[in-house]
Amino acid sequence: MFKRIKNKYLRYTLIFFYFVIIFFCAIELNFLWLFGYSPTMQDIKNPSMSLSSEVYSADGKLLGRYFKENRSPVEYKDISPNLVNALVATEDARFYKHNGVDFYSFFSSILSTAKGDRRGGSTITQQLAKNLFETRKKNSQGLVRRIPIFRTLVFKCKEWITAYKIEHVYSKQEILTLYLNTVPFGNNSYGIKTASKKFFNKNPNAVNTDEAATLIGMLKATSTYNPINHPDKTVERRNTVLKQMAKYGCIKQTDLQSYISKDLNLDLSYVEDDSQGDSYIRRAVEKWLAPWCAEHEVNLYEDGLKIYTTIDSKLQQYAEEAVAEKMKMLQRRFDNLWGKKNPWHDPDGNEIPDYAFKMSQKLPIYKLLEKKYHGNADSIRSFFSRKKEMTVFSWHGDRDTTFSSLDSIAYYARILNTGMMTIEPTTGKIKVWVGGIDHKYFNYDHVNQSKRQAGSTFKPFAYVTALDNGFSPCDKFTDQRVSIKFKDNGKDEVWEPNNADFNFSGREMSLRWAMGKSVNSITAQVTEKVGWDKVVEYAHKCGIESPLKSVPSVSLGTNDVSVYEMVRAYSTFLNRGNKIDPLLVTKITDQDGNILQEFTLKTEKVLSEETAWLMLYMFRGGMEEPGGTSQALWEYNGLWKKNSNQIGGKTGTSSGYVDGWYMGITKDLITGVWVGADDRSVHFTSSETGEGSHTALPIFGRFMEKVYADPNSGYGPGPFPKPWSKISKSYDCPSPHMSVDTLGTDSLNIDTTLATPLPTPIEPNNQN
Repeated sequence: MFKRIKNKYLRYTLIFFYFVIIFFCAIELNFLWLFGYSPTMQDIKNPSMSLSSEVYSADGKLLGRYFKENRSPVEYKDISPNLVNALVATEDARFYKHNGVDFYSFFSSILSTAKGDRRGGSTITQQLAKNLFETRKKNSQGLVRRIPIFRTLVFKCKEWITAYKIEHVYSKQEILTLYLNTVPFGNNSYGIKTASKKFFNKNPNAVNTDEAATLIGMLKATSTYNPINHPDKTVERRNTVLKQMAKYGCIKQTDLQSYISKDLNLDLSYVEDDSQGDSYIRRAVEKWLAPWCAEHEVNLYEDGLKIYTTIDSKLQQYAEEAVAEKMKMLQRRFDNLWGKKNPWHDPDGNEIPDYAFKMSQKLPIYKLLEKKYHGNADSIRSFFSRKKEMTVFSWHGDRDTTFSSLDSIAYYARILNTGMMTIEPTTGKIKVWVGGIDHKYFNYDHVNQSKRQAGSTFKPFAYVTALDNGFSPCDKFTDQRVSIKFKDNGKDEVWEPNNADFNFSGREMSLRWAMGKSVNSITAQVTEKVGWDKVVEYAHKCGIESPLKSVPSVSLGTNDVSVYEMVRAYSTFLNRGNKIDPLLVTKITDQDGNILQEFTLKTEKVLSEETAWLMLYMFRGGMEEPGGTSQALWEYNGLWKKNSNQIGGKTGTSSGYVDGWYMGITKDLITGVWVGADDRSVHFTSSETGEGSHTALPIFGRFMEKVYADPNSGYGPGPFPKPWSKISKSYDCPSPHMSVDTLGTDSLNIDTTLATPLPTPIEPNNQN
């Protein structure tokens, strides 16, 4: 038995210490779930710091970042001593003398607070414990969080325990480095590198004394002492830090006044929007990597990866420039066409009444308003009719205006958009990705999210089916009216397609000429010969993944597909008949450059080399055959500086000139371009303005001009590859000698095309 200690003071002192030990043990063990989770030694040794992942182009340009906390870590050797001195002098002058907790500072802060001079007593190590291990966040709180004063005591004790663990594992230099890499500076800036770049356009190792004082001074209250928003308060706080530095000998007293008299001298020229903001490429990479991230339990927003894409920054720039040039012109043409008239019309050509309000009914907020106003349409309309200040997109720069929601819907419905993708088929590398005209206002990606009727760009799948099943490019069909019987859901149907100009020439045409001139009647005959089920099979075989309705009109592009799918499928022809899984990412590394994953091209043989090469020969018909629909490319002089250059391609236009397409093929690259309005009821009205040869083809032509004009682009003009194997079929059939009285047309005019209902609108991305 233990003897009772007679000295009551000693007895009470020992009881107190026993209680303290038990209390700290209870906190550490989370006794009865009262105190919440405490970081273990394993957590301390391997801290989980939320780091931004960076996306790079193939040539090393930073394209974007994924981050919850905008942070770029640095090593101690890359941190200016001025920053270290300012931090220690201001936040923890006895930093090098304590082991994580400074009881002298703690008790002196209590006394100061009691006298009305409130100041903190936490050490740098304790602050690190709170920031890095979130000792006060929800998962670290137990049941005692409901007891106001007691929970504060628990939080403080938990910080003490964690601080001692940190000091046991890390050196003082390592603690300072961890602290400066994790501390928040406001404006979604975490860590000293991000802050020093943002406010002074310097790396942390180049920060001078007064700049260091400014940055460290911000830590007391990042909003109050933000140098951009509150420069006067920031200067006052900076001077306080400088005085602390002088007090502890970090700077000379004689130099103090010269530092204090300086202006802030911010340098805000560092632009981070282009490299850190959202973009079509950034979103595309995230989607492309989603399966890998799920499999490896990786979080792009926290794990600090370096992601190397296949995007060529030069080609990407040329594509974006070509899109901006041509889409601006197209928008002007579209606006001149409609003038003050409303462009939204149903398939019969009638204007859709009350269009904006009907579109608003498809927005998520509409159902909430129905509940709020008990289904009263007038009240809902009144809500959507309220005017407010907003910034909207325009081709002349951001436009400040006062619009109602209905005004905004009508305004954005008139704006044309585009999707463009370029791939190098032999490597499978995606070189260009333009998801739209401006990601800031149009988040919807028109490369892989949007699916639209492909029009005549789908015809090659009928011709490749024919070539792979006994036909040759020289086989002839007659351009005449055809009537095709088929069953649709058990019902007998008859399809009689028209040519785009509603005329039939009665001429015999080779398959190459018919495809080059985009003749609907002959494509329909070919489809009937080989079978529309077979055409669907070959389209899927080449790389189309969208479901395709197997009907006679399938070859004329009545199904919805994406630009991504079309580029992938066309790549099969230039890649010797091998279908590819396009590569958008080549490798992923950690922060230290250790390779976590490398991605290689996956291919599948789906066509013979002979059939693939014959299809390239067929595509050249668009330029070489009379009335070829690609011949507008002759206007682009930059494509023909060398006579040896060859280009193939296919235009496409859906019914009513809703969608314009161009699929361009050079000896190295496949490019797909779609142009149209996001709402299918908004479109051009004639072949002279709305066909793919007038909307999408010019973007391709201007893009390739820019590529060929750059001798360092890696891509130049030249002939298509010679046959990869022996060609057994006749193909060098003579072109007919005739005057081109009618330029090739590609519009899809199908009597059996169903009326397309109003699509769900994209809610305008306005900035209030």
